[in-house]
Amino acid sequence: MRRGDVAVRLVALAGIALLAGCSVGGGGGVFGAHSPSGQSVYTLQDRVTSSGGGRYTQRVDGLPTNPPDVSRIPDAIPRVEPRSRQGNAAQYTVFGETYRVLPSSQGFVQTGIASWYGTKFHGHLTSNGEVYDMYAMTAAHTTLPIPTYVRVTNLDNQRQVIVRINDRGPFVGQRVIDLSYAAAYRLGIVQTGTGRVRVEAIDPVAWQQQNPTQVTAQSSVFLQVAALADAEAAARLQERVRGMTQAPVRVLSSQGSPRLYRVQVGPLAEGDPVQAAIRQLEASDLGRPLLVRQ
Repeated sequence: MRRGDVAVRLVALAGIALLAGCSVGGGGGVFGAHSPSGQSVYTLQDRVTSSGGGRYTQRVDGLPTNPPDVSRIPDAIPRVEPRSRQGNAAQYTVFGETYRVLPSSQGFVQTGIASWYGTKFHGHLTSNGEVYDMYAMTAAHTTLPIPTYVRVTNLDNQRQVIVRINDRGPFVGQRVIDLSYAAAYRLGIVQTGTGRVRVEAIDPVAWQQQNPTQVTAQSSVFLQVAALADAEAAARLQERVRGMTQAPVRVLSSQGSPRLYRVQVGPLAEGDPVQAAIRQLEASDLGRPLLVRQ
């Protein structure tokens, strides 16, 4: 996905920058090299950029130890969003191969192999400067604009998810998309590591017109617990808050300076769900959260 202790250089239009573990255009990007248990499918590049002490504390990727129940995490809700300031260079080069970011996602359809990424990248920055959350419905893609919403279908069992592209990758083999742990779990490819999929870009305007009840049911209401200057501290708080509520918890990175990492619960439906989450948070020592509508 889009997430410096590396021996590889990334060449982009904006210039030359060190690959941050496997980063592209702003400190993110993933190889998409999750290996099924007991198998070794990592490339030389994976071993080079994963070894030693540096940005990532894990040498290779892995499963969460005590994951929450992600089977009920809802699909990403397609929304009209501007292109991210980071992660959308017109072209970039990784390991000698040049990728050109598409000017538009309209009509995009692709079939191929999907992989997923987990604990190694959890809490680190994606290519567009957001914090990777393996429990959110997100994914990495080499050429689609960031963000793009896509429907991913497992061609072996016909399960589907909608995810938001916010990272660059995968850069291993012929894989076409790198899914978050939550998305891969819902598609049924966590244990196998990879799966055959179809990726279809979604037009947010058309989707919302066709799915008005889903848009209404999932109002963009968030409860902000804190705004921190340290990404790792925000990730730790995110894990703590997850133990207090069944709602999704995200870390949202600001684009300004200094950069802030906002820990937010949501999206929540207006009314009782919001009030219930407020009570749960107030019962801790975190204080009353800030109500944010988007």
